Amino acid sequence: MPEFAYQDPFPLEPDSTRYRHLGSDLVSTANFDGEEILRIKPEALTLLAREALRDVSFLYRPSHLQEVAAILDDPEASPNDKGVAIALLRNAAVASGFQLPMCQDTGTATVIGKKGQKVWTGVRDEEYLSKGIYETYQKENLRYSQTIPVSMYEEINSGTNLPAQIDILATAGDSYSFLFVAKGGGSANKSYLYQETKALLNPASLEKFLREKLRSLGTAACPPYHLAVVIGGTSAEATMKTVKLASAHYLDGLPTTGNKLGRAFRDPEMEAKVMEIARKSGIGAQFGGKYFALDARVIRLPRHGASCPVGLGVSCSADRNIRAKINKDGIWLEELERDPARFIPPQYRSGLGAEHGVKVDLNRSMGEILGELTRYPISTPLKLSGTIIVARDIAHARIKERLDRGEGMPQYLKDHPVYYAGPAKTPAGAPSGSFGPTTAGRMDSYVDLFQANGGSMVMIAKGNRSQAVTDACKKHGGFYLGSIGGPAAILAKENIKKVELLEYPELGMEAVYRIEVVDFPAFILVDDKGNDFFQQLPVLS
Repeated sequence: MPEFAYQDPFPLEPDSTRYRHLGSDLVSTANFDGEEILRIKPEALTLLAREALRDVSFLYRPSHLQEVAAILDDPEASPNDKGVAIALLRNAAVASGFQLPMCQDTGTATVIGKKGQKVWTGVRDEEYLSKGIYETYQKENLRYSQTIPVSMYEEINSGTNLPAQIDILATAGDSYSFLFVAKGGGSANKSYLYQETKALLNPASLEKFLREKLRSLGTAACPPYHLAVVIGGTSAEATMKTVKLASAHYLDGLPTTGNKLGRAFRDPEMEAKVMEIARKSGIGAQFGGKYFALDARVIRLPRHGASCPVGLGVSCSADRNIRAKINKDGIWLEELERDPARFIPPQYRSGLGAEHGVKVDLNRSMGEILGELTRYPISTPLKLSGTIIVARDIAHARIKERLDRGEGMPQYLKDHPVYYAGPAKTPAGAPSGSFGPTTAGRMDSYVDLFQANGGSMVMIAKGNRSQAVTDACKKHGGFYLGSIGGPAAILAKENIKKVELLEYPELGMEAVYRIEVVDFPAFILVDDKGNDFFQQLPVLS
């Protein structure tokens, strides 16, 4: 029988994060039973959560911006790759002003804490962390996205973006470390668990599996992605938790080899293989090219002999992850980039220029708009100017109920394109809050019905769509236009000139709006001839 030996399941290298100091007056030390302990006033938790969620809603890690900027120096990057990269960098520069968050979906707040055994707060830590999150979402121009079930089928918006997901683990030592994550719905929805078997664990089978599953991610979660693949796990829950931490680069300090005690490890060779698959997919940074992913993390875990869970997930172009810690020297928060403009080459400071996109006047009849769009092939970049209607999940459900009652399609959906989106709060004196696109696929089931009734003939959103949408557009003469997912702040600042509440005010950010836009960027992804951009990408064998 082997002798007992304990293995830290996730042995990480020492933390090399660069932190900024938030103060030390809320921490002190004391003696208990001959041991020095760290005493943290509860207000420190509130302060830390408030500052963390504020920073991560408006600022990026420098490493993330460096990877995006590197796209512009790559001669193999497609024009669309570079266009998305420029939009994301310019969006970061706007968001750094702390008025318009980088993405309109300001996410579910998640906190992972590791509390040393020699740390004492004397309170329910989750309550004070939640209070800090509450204060940020109340005071900043963020969006309330959390829906609360009051019965099995009835829901209401919490109006605070609470509850947060808070997990606190006990560990050794006299410090308290944190990872704060603001995870948007589009990105969270691209977290997948696959229950596989030992048969997957050979090079040919695993690579075939990864080619299939990586392609299925699509673009709805706003690439270029930070990819995370986890193979194994003592439970499905352990696998998916590891996916989330890996996508946040929290596990970068793992060893690159395993041992006989079952430690987690990164596999650099497989990470390179995943990046090769991503580059060859042709999906690119949303509209074709090389940069489907910025980087990849592949982590191998122990498993039960009868199980082989595999997890897949992403951190999207709104890479909102930030570390923090409290020790005897004070309260510390990861230093994010406050001058993103330094990553933008001078020639791209104002975008790609007027020539990058066909100008389309939306202040015409729908027949004239469709007549112009039919002249161009899929992937054509557009610059839209005029009136657009904004409606997403709940509004679509309400309109379907009207059709079911025989009340007909609202005239506004017949006369204008529809943009699937939900805005963040509008800053004082500004025409719009951050207002990027939401995931198109959630509205797929409505398209044929709506187009048959004269509505939704031109749809604008992000991500790939089902065959049903392609079929409906061919049948009814409609179009689906892709908007760049991620740069919500720059759209609000430069392209959206007016926002007017039109219908269903009780739905909050899910209400129907009328917006006026100028040079709003989009690409033709599905046309009236049965062509779908994503279906024409290469199939990897």
